[in-house]
Amino acid sequence: MKVVASIKQAKLRHRDCQVVKRRGRVYVICKTEPRFKCVQGRTKPKRKNKG
Repeated sequence: MKVVASIKQAKLRHRDCQVVKRRGRVYVICKTEPRFKCVQGRTKPKRKNKG
């Protein structure tokens, strides 16, 4: 999956693309053309507390 700056442009790549929000991230999924998948809003990894 590619990380893109603009979901609007990613959504307009193909007519079957859908925008889905899951776990705080925005995904563009396309079942007919899987190469158009992308994601926006990756979260930073959580810091572990030292003991």
